[in-house]
Amino acid sequence: MTDPLLGPALIRDLAQQLDLRPTKQLGQNFLHDANTIRRIVRTADLGPDDVVLEVGPGLGSLTLGLLGACAHVTAVEIDPRLADQLPRTVAERAPQWSDRLTVVTADALRVTDLPGPPPTALVANLPYNIAVPVLLHLLELLPSLDSALVLVQAEVADRLAAAPGTASYGVPSVKAAWYADVRRAGNVPRPVFWPVPNVDSGLVALRRRPAPPGDRAATFAAVDAAFATRRKGLRAALARWAGSPAAAEVRLRAAGIDPTTRGEQLSVTDFARLAATAEVVTLPPGAVAG
Repeated sequence: MTDPLLGPALIRDLAQQLDLRPTKQLGQNFLHDANTIRRIVRTADLGPDDVVLEVGPGLGSLTLGLLGACAHVTAVEIDPRLADQLPRTVAERAPQWSDRLTVVTADALRVTDLPGPPPTALVANLPYNIAVPVLLHLLELLPSLDSALVLVQAEVADRLAAAPGTASYGVPSVKAAWYADVRRAGNVPRPVFWPVPNVDSGLVALRRRPAPPGDRAATFAAVDAAFATRRKGLRAALARWAGSPAAAEVRLRAAGIDPTTRGEQLSVTDFARLAATAEVVTLPPGAVAG
């Protein structure tokens, strides 16, 4: 059987046919290396019953690799030209898999519902400028997602997979950890994209696990406050969030957290425990005035 994957020449031919000029605004850097695509599909560890959600399929190079490895692919594409072309490309390159593809023309950041069976895996070359918001939105929207493998800017990959106490640990690390165990799954060289990006790229693998006890929105608000001023200890960093420095200290101590520590030392479970103190802490007289 002829290899259905799209190489560099086919990618450029398709772009020319569509009068497509890739834009930074939409994060359009298209994969064209067959070995990289096979590696991504292999690393995603898909089963024959998996339903894959792909965001930003572009010209379809990764889509063609995914279709042969799972039961169905739902591809969300914001560019109408690319969304219209994708089913035709699959019909021409891999007609035996055409019935496995559903294309949704939508902004992944704003999608609230998807047709067809609930997706079990997210596998995507995410637009780098909105990678973290898209990932967090989909993890919250789709509890059916058991796993994800996303290709993002290398610096973002480091942040998503960072552990507490490391230099890259921050808001993306904590929020991703609310939903899943996260790990770096390798690097991807620049020349496998067209156009060639001016940043390095990396793979991040996520495996869903139960969220910590507590309220997600309240926990994320505490996370945002803690990292808004990274150089401050938590007593000062959380002052506005809690109402005053004194109130922040009371809540930190109630959660068993040293008020002089910094946000980058706390795990997602620590933040969830801190957020929950709103229900149990009673400030002493004068504490709110701090």
